[in-house]
Amino acid sequence: MSKVEQTLSIIKPDAVERNLIENIKSIFTKNNLVIKENKKIHITKEEAAEFYKVHQSKPFYDNLCLYLSSGPIVVMVLEGINAVSLNRELMGATDPKNAEENTIRKLYGISIDKNSVHGSDSIENAKKEINFFFKD
Repeated sequence: MSKVEQTLSIIKPDAVERNLIENIKSIFTKNNLVIKENKKIHITKEEAAEFYKVHQSKPFYDNLCLYLSSGPIVVMVLEGINAVSLNRELMGATDPKNAEENTIRKLYGISIDKNSVHGSDSIENAKKEINFFFKD
């Protein structure tokens, strides 16, 4: 069943640094996702730690937090039919080497850590993540 959803997307520091913001945004818009809100911000390591709290027990947690706070990011609310799964599809596999052709991570990802984008993995997490960056 298709329904209109919202999801969070983050253009990570490696992609911002390489001026890929518009390229990435255009992939979303060409695939029927509307960018409802977006802003360029620089978060602290503490904010990144709070955002990625779900990964706290994983070995990559500290590096992930350091990386997300290492430079400016662009946070966006994407809206469209099945936005959560569509965004995940457009991003591609976490490791760019394993990502499908023409996905964002295949096109722009540098490594499993510097994979250019983040996207919510469920409706529940999308709500939490959107609220984290776009409090009313």
